[in-house]
Amino acid sequence: MPTEFLTHNKIRLALHHLRSLDQAPDPQCRPLLLLHGLGERSPDTVPSWAVAWPGPIAALDFTGHGASTVPRGGGYSSEMLLADADAALEALTGPDHTSSSTGITVLGRGLGAYIGLQLAGARAPQVYGTILCDGPGLAGGATEPTSMNFFALANDGLPPDPYALVELGRDLRPPDYATSFVRLAVTGSPLDQPITVCAVFHPAWLEAALGEHGVAESTLGDALSSYAALG
Repeated sequence: MPTEFLTHNKIRLALHHLRSLDQAPDPQCRPLLLLHGLGERSPDTVPSWAVAWPGPIAALDFTGHGASTVPRGGGYSSEMLLADADAALEALTGPDHTSSSTGITVLGRGLGAYIGLQLAGARAPQVYGTILCDGPGLAGGATEPTSMNFFALANDGLPPDPYALVELGRDLRPPDYATSFVRLAVTGSPLDQPITVCAVFHPAWLEAALGEHGVAESTLGDALSSYAALG
């Protein structure tokens, strides 16, 4: 399927259109954006667990992953990947890719679930439902600040970037920081339950999110059906 390359500062991001608008069973349904786990890349075709979505489906390769740029020297953070996801949202809601909708639904696995939660808060009016699933990098690192470590890694320029694996694998995940994005999502979203958790494993940040108003717990199939029904 076609891959669109987005420019995010000096990074070239790969946004894979797994199901185009003209292939969608329901072209009026908003796009579904897939965000992969740590060290993974976007699938080449629509995965079996997302095929029930009736609208267009796209998948983003984060910086340092898949067909996106592998930068020199690391410097990864969840906020950096949030900006990646925001660039994908802008592309999907532009005139070339959107249906009648001005928003998207997000499905994140592992690290992608944490980035999806942040995007749900940062772009609440444009994100019509975010689904959080198990996958690599779901736990992240410490929940409180720790001492700094400095290191150099061998990097052949091929994905996944080893700096991404180390730095994002220990990315700070304070529960109160996660819940601040939940509250932004609830405040700005047109939905009563803008976030749905489908993960079995609940690290501290996700457990805290589950305790907030507007966060539901469901199976993946039910979550997709519920958000697809919104049009």
